[in-house]
Amino acid sequence: MRTYCGEVSLEHIDREISVSGWVRRVRDLGGVIFINIRDISGEVQCVVEPDSPYYDTAKSLGSQYVVQIKGTVRKRPKNMVNKDMKTGEVEIVINDLQVLNESPTPPFLPEDIVDVSEEVRLRYRFLDLRRPKLQNNIVKRSQLMKLVRDFLYEHGFYEIDTPYLTKSTPEGARDYVVPSRLHPGKFYALPQSPQLYKQILMSAGFDRYFQIARCFRDEDLRADRQPEFTQIDLEMSFVDVEDVLSLIEGLITHVFDKLIGVKLKRPFLRLSYAKSMELYGSDKPDLRYSNTLIDFTDTLSGRGFKVADSIIENGGKIIGVRTGKNLSRKEIDNLQNAIKKEGAGGLLWFKSDGQKLSGQIAKFISGQFEEGTYLLVGDKPDRVYRLAGTLRNLVNYRFEEKTSPFAVLWVTDFPLFEKNPDTGALEPAHHIFTMPTEDTIEFLDTEPEKVIGKQYDLVINGIEMGSGSIRNHRKELQIKLLKMIGIDDKRIEENFGFLLEALEYGAPPHGGIAIGFDRLLAVMLGLESIRDVIAFPKTTSAQALYEKAPDFISEEQLRELHLKIIKEN
Repeated sequence: MRTYCGEVSLEHIDREISVSGWVRRVRDLGGVIFINIRDISGEVQCVVEPDSPYYDTAKSLGSQYVVQIKGTVRKRPKNMVNKDMKTGEVEIVINDLQVLNESPTPPFLPEDIVDVSEEVRLRYRFLDLRRPKLQNNIVKRSQLMKLVRDFLYEHGFYEIDTPYLTKSTPEGARDYVVPSRLHPGKFYALPQSPQLYKQILMSAGFDRYFQIARCFRDEDLRADRQPEFTQIDLEMSFVDVEDVLSLIEGLITHVFDKLIGVKLKRPFLRLSYAKSMELYGSDKPDLRYSNTLIDFTDTLSGRGFKVADSIIENGGKIIGVRTGKNLSRKEIDNLQNAIKKEGAGGLLWFKSDGQKLSGQIAKFISGQFEEGTYLLVGDKPDRVYRLAGTLRNLVNYRFEEKTSPFAVLWVTDFPLFEKNPDTGALEPAHHIFTMPTEDTIEFLDTEPEKVIGKQYDLVINGIEMGSGSIRNHRKELQIKLLKMIGIDDKRIEENFGFLLEALEYGAPPHGGIAIGFDRLLAVMLGLESIRDVIAFPKTTSAQALYEKAPDFISEEQLRELHLKIIKEN
């Protein structure tokens, strides 16, 4: 039916072609009517002369009408060339115009800049998806999938599907559950990740598995979370940490180069969890900004500053961050209000012009400091670094300039366990299927918080892009770790019996990683929200506005599923 609109060029001059698409706009300029039509490839201008039999039809066209146009391509006059259009040197003189479908006046025009709320865009997602920028995002998504698949196939991986209807297991977030009609009172769960299945595949001898997997988590949403999301999930047998990191560095550099033309340097920077917290107050630091945290504890100790003395005497620390900007009091107050919302007691500050110090706590500090404003927080060691890391992000995102468009690193050597601040119970820092390092496994029985896991996170621009580990491949060790986080024998068998059975029958050493596909693409394209790289995303309240989900089901369906809705007052 057509040549693609965006492909019409000087090569088509004097040829009759057919194009089909949506009417973007109609202009009547002194009797000559110009019609711009668009499809996924781009936009082209068509012309109806006053003596054309299709003149009245052209005048009646509305925005988003679907048309098929046949006509002769001609070169535009020099003063009419549109350099902002790929097809701006040519136009089509219409010989035939057919309206394939009409459209009412749309609630908004599908242009790149849309002056409507995101709720309206999601309600009319089919219109929103006609926007060129959003279409480009979805096309890039398809291209990224192919790049990932091609790379992993070339490196000996097999693409294997794992079930969507599976068993509910405690993995951190809430499960989405699905009632079984054939087994009354029993439920499937939608997988939070294919973690257990991919370990079983390694035990089954498949050596290298991957899938671009759909995952489901019933958790509070934000810009980089959706109730259903996609991850690049992979696992390898007979590997250690270096093998996984090397492969993923190859994958990430490959897709950055091929999709957006950015060449990342290898090897990626590596930071231990402890060093990352010390320098940046975060296990996912944004290294597009060069500043690091500064320990002011010794500087302020014994200087007669009561606030500082109180914090230090109670075992706390005072940690600060510098911005090169000379901040106003209003800007400092805004930062103070923001950090208080994160749980800080307040904000201390002083300024340096490179020679003299001034500001709130200047009289308690001596020495030479770089020019800028210094902002400090104080608290117990287990809290102060995270507060300072949050402060660093606030300062950087508001006042500092990026040193590079992309900053990629590995954060490694995470503690295997952390203590619940409320109960004091041990909890897995990442997940409980991780192998302890050889030099810390001896602390399992005596000082478990000293145990380091063979875990690694891929961080890009301050966003956790992927998380993985070398897994436990021995049944006895896995059972021990599960018991250490409070899971008894009965629950171990109920929830993880099928995995433990696979480990018992000769599971090989294995490890892998899961990379957030939606997050990766959003970061590569410089987007704020993963909703802009998903064709049909949910809102922050987990609603699908276009198809109106979730929704009630009929009484008949409820009876078939042996369910009854209990209405709360």
